Amino acid sequence: MTESASDLLAILGMFIATLACRAGGYWLFSRITPGPFIRRTLAHVPGTIFTAFVVPALVRGGPQDWVGAAATIGSMLLLRNLGLAIAIGVAAAWGWHALV
Repeated sequence: MTESASDLLAILGMFIATLACRAGGYWLFSRITPGPFIRRTLAHVPGTIFTAFVVPALVRGGPQDWVGAAATIGSMLLLRNLGLAIAIGVAAAWGWHALV
């Protein structure tokens, strides 16, 4: 099998796994009604997943990463616009990289 064919097969496998997980979740929650505790717990899952990806990258990263993260957090607190906060964070990281 060629490299591009195996890459395509891997992407297709990830697509199927993602689709199965999402469809399984919708199917499961159409059959049961979660209680208040489960609802509150599930409301925090996206934030914890995001944190699990971001924190290790920041720990390994350098000043450019920290400047970008600080600019993103600061602009999010001020502007309450996620897309704009991410754009500002990326611009700050690029600016730091250009200056240093």
